[in-house]
Amino acid sequence: MQNEIKKCQNCKNDFIIEPEDFVFYEKIKVSPPTFCPECRVVRRMVWRNERALFRRICDFGGNNMITMFHPKANVKVYDRDIWWSDKWDPKDYGKEYDFSKPFFEQFKELISKVPLQNLGNNNCINSPYVNHALDLKNCYLVYASYLAEDTMYSLGASSLKNCFDTYKIQKCEECYEDSFCDSSYKTFFSFGADQSINSIFLKECINCQDCIGCVNLRNKKFCILNEQYLKEEYEKIKKELDFGSYKILNEFKNKYKNFILNYPNKYAGIIKSVDCVGDAILNSKNIKNCFDIYGLVEDSKYLIHGFDAKDSYDMYGFGVGTSLMYEGVDSGLKAFNNLFCVLNHGSIDTNYTYMCYNSKNLFGCIGIRKGEYCILNKQYTKEEYEKLIPKIIDHMSDMPYIDNKGRVYKYGEFFPPELSPFAYNETIAQEYYPKSKNSISEEGYLYRKPIERNYNVTIKSEDLPDHIKDVKDEIINEIISCPNNGNELTQCTLAYRIMPEELSFLRRHNIALPRYCPNCRHYERLSQRNPFKLWHRKCMKEGCNNEFETPYAPERPEIIYCEKCYQNEIY
Repeated sequence: MQNEIKKCQNCKNDFIIEPEDFVFYEKIKVSPPTFCPECRVVRRMVWRNERALFRRICDFGGNNMITMFHPKANVKVYDRDIWWSDKWDPKDYGKEYDFSKPFFEQFKELISKVPLQNLGNNNCINSPYVNHALDLKNCYLVYASYLAEDTMYSLGASSLKNCFDTYKIQKCEECYEDSFCDSSYKTFFSFGADQSINSIFLKECINCQDCIGCVNLRNKKFCILNEQYLKEEYEKIKKELDFGSYKILNEFKNKYKNFILNYPNKYAGIIKSVDCVGDAILNSKNIKNCFDIYGLVEDSKYLIHGFDAKDSYDMYGFGVGTSLMYEGVDSGLKAFNNLFCVLNHGSIDTNYTYMCYNSKNLFGCIGIRKGEYCILNKQYTKEEYEKLIPKIIDHMSDMPYIDNKGRVYKYGEFFPPELSPFAYNETIAQEYYPKSKNSISEEGYLYRKPIERNYNVTIKSEDLPDHIKDVKDEIINEIISCPNNGNELTQCTLAYRIMPEELSFLRRHNIALPRYCPNCRHYERLSQRNPFKLWHRKCMKEGCNNEFETPYAPERPEIIYCEKCYQNEIY
């Protein structure tokens, strides 16, 4: 079997299907994809809204609630406690399969009728403004996170306490403006800093203490811009670098951005893994084109953000004891053979499901819990189900769904974006593949105008006190304008507040007030990470001819080394 080159029916670019891919598609009995890997990623991401929250009336009880579904989205939404109760039955919305209409038309009708839960949360105490979260306490604007307490403005948090403005960090306490950090304490404005303490502006440092503006250090103390100092000298310079002043903080930040360009980066963040290609991969084996993998993933391809899975392709947000997963979003938890799934957990042998839990043998279902042998939410016997499914699969190929851009969807393709209850600019697609309003519409995705915010701004961000010591308690009552002035590419909220807990944290650690709204700060952190894309390059160390796949594009200014040369440089 050889490689096969296909043309993506979305972007029209060529992409390759390799022999091992055909083996996988045969194993799960689906046709090879007609969209390229990147277009498949975007198509899945349009089905996941993490950070856009709205107020909406519960369609069951009539109470006002916080939800991820826009008030104008054509769906029913229940408060999660009602949704999980026995006060309603998703099978009441079941319908006979209609062989005179494409499957996806029927699914679109069903998703407009079956109630959906307002947020993807569980056991979140005193944390109403969070989404896709588990076991949070006293958190605010925290998303896709687990086991966090007294934390704000964070995404991808795991085991955090008293942290603010973070992106994908874990086992940290008293941290601020960090990304991809692990097991750190009182570490600020850092990227890839692990097991570090009392430090600020670190990049790819391990076990550092009392360091400022350092890169690629291991087991160091009292270093500034990679230079070693005595403790007394360090303390003197640190005092002069008074980051309670926004002016000094911003000047150092800009200096540091140029400083780190002088030091090499490892071609990819692949740690303790074998035969892996991608970035930010830990403790895994034989996975290709995968990103943000937190361990125990094997024999898989095109995965993003997950752990503990094998024999799976094309997933975002997956794992915890899963196998044979394909084309899904936020699905897993002891799952097996889930194909084309969104918010599907603890299930076995499912096809085209949305918000289904602990079920098996489902096809085209929404909201089913502890069910089996259902098609479009209608209950069947085992014999009826097994007889009908092959006919539906054939029908999906004989009468495919054609979307508003002429793209053809037969069995084996993920849900068309136009069926999603979310607009493109409400989802993570906008975060990782940002598009302008015109581009969103031209490419056939739904654009939804942001809800108007008629804030009565009381102070401009440029008029805030330069130093945190000069900030009065009354700042928590101010409405501060954001300099990005509603920029849709950063989902700017136009204005923001300083929360009491946030003010206390900034004072405690002598850090200047932020000058941008939480959304714009989030996009600034996103800009520091590598994309979910790879380029073939050579090591830039003189005399080395090693080649590799890397998320650093050739036109970027960073120095990129292979594994061996990078290790020789830092040890």
